[in-house]
Amino acid sequence: MRQIRGGGHLRRGMPPLFAPVAGVLALAGVVVVALLAVVTLGLALLLPGARRRARVFRFGGPPAPERSPSAPPASDNDDASAPAGPAAADANRREKPRSYAEVVELWPLVLAASLLVPAVAHAKLLVPMDDAQAQHLKAYGLTYWVLQRGQKCEWLLNYRGGSFLLPDDPAIEREANIRGVTSHPISGADEAKIRALVADENMESVTLEKAPRVAVYIPANKPPWDDAVSMALEFADIPYAKVWDEEVLKGDLAKYDWLHLHHEDFTGQHGKFWASYHQFPWYQEEERVQKAMASKLGFAKVSQLKAAVAVAIKDYVARGGFMFGMCSATDTYDIALAAQGVDIADVIYDGDPPEAGAQKKLDFSRTLAFRDFRLELDPILYKFSDIDMTQEAAQRGPNQLFTLFDFSAKNDPVATMLVQDHVNGVPEFLGQSTGFRRSRLKPGVIVLAEVEGTDEVKYLHGQFGQGTFTFLGGHDPEDYQHMVGDPETKLEQFPHSPGYRLILNNVLFPAAEKKKQRT
Repeated sequence: MRQIRGGGHLRRGMPPLFAPVAGVLALAGVVVVALLAVVTLGLALLLPGARRRARVFRFGGPPAPERSPSAPPASDNDDASAPAGPAAADANRREKPRSYAEVVELWPLVLAASLLVPAVAHAKLLVPMDDAQAQHLKAYGLTYWVLQRGQKCEWLLNYRGGSFLLPDDPAIEREANIRGVTSHPISGADEAKIRALVADENMESVTLEKAPRVAVYIPANKPPWDDAVSMALEFADIPYAKVWDEEVLKGDLAKYDWLHLHHEDFTGQHGKFWASYHQFPWYQEEERVQKAMASKLGFAKVSQLKAAVAVAIKDYVARGGFMFGMCSATDTYDIALAAQGVDIADVIYDGDPPEAGAQKKLDFSRTLAFRDFRLELDPILYKFSDIDMTQEAAQRGPNQLFTLFDFSAKNDPVATMLVQDHVNGVPEFLGQSTGFRRSRLKPGVIVLAEVEGTDEVKYLHGQFGQGTFTFLGGHDPEDYQHMVGDPETKLEQFPHSPGYRLILNNVLFPAAEKKKQRT
């Protein structure tokens, strides 16, 4: 599978320079085995029976006591003049110089303690993310919880499905058990073996250093469809704040590291639902709420408000924010940026027809991901532009897969993080915007996943300014065709969802420790 390289500057857990060190550390297991043998010898020497039978080998002996110059020379009769009886024998035992045997017997224990202490200190808790994991989605929440406690974690990219290495803390182990997350304490020797494997294979260790502050852009009134990201965050027990137009224009996005765009229509055409739903109470309520917000914030039209919001979000990304969008919040976002100051909405949406020559007035230099697209100006047609490939995907039908790209973990850790999964092929799912036409992508945009044999890009990533944007087509990864008014997906039934894992990869992505760029 071909590789696509992406940007990203992250501090890796173990640079390739130290790969030989990892190999040396792997020998620690052998040392531990030998150490156990030495400890056994030391314990044996300490046993009373063994002490009597132990032979202490030494060169020379204890130094002879110094004799005073005035003391009489020793004679052969000294023993005769010595006191006799048991009391004298006890006195001789007390006065006899202490044997060096105790030193020989204790040093193995001292050595064992000095070597075992660092081994215990470096023990970790491994959270596997392959098929051995009982709760893939909740494992992300556990890792986030550890970061909230001020502890650092490691993300082992491409190792057993993108496993996590957490501190070996009894509180973390208890929390994992409460959440049903599979975890295994590992020794220092086991950790060394893992690091040696990571150094040798297409794997990498990335340090996660802090819990990102998460916000979801979503209206106050809940529309009759469900947001997959909000459901994923709640199921994984990751806290998030809700923001909408007023908070965005006030500058509140600066409070957050990661922003998800709900299924918003940034063109101000109310999702182009008019033909099918304009007589439904929920549609009328949606239209009323959007127009009221535009009026409150001083805009004559909803489309003008949404264009201003899109620009504010773009500025947030440029300043270092991480933006993630799904469904219609992907292509309509770039359309709104390109159409700033151009009326592209028809009478049924804003009271007047679209501007003459609107297509030619689009400015593609303002967009993040797409270029040279053609607008769909028909107000009845449920489509915004030729970026979207929903019709083509629907014709292929269900039971299709989109394929995650395989990246070089050491050279492209950012892209590798975003595609961590326990499968390579993820079931296709539709949405108002299902996938993106490859020919409409800007240069430099990284393709993370595609439907093989088609022009459809399902998942993409790019960098703008100091921040990043990531778009995933489709509505609900566990509902092939989620219709308006359908019941929400119960993630308890899909704890291993590979599509929802892609969403949660993006949530933890901002937690990665940054590496200073070379200048």
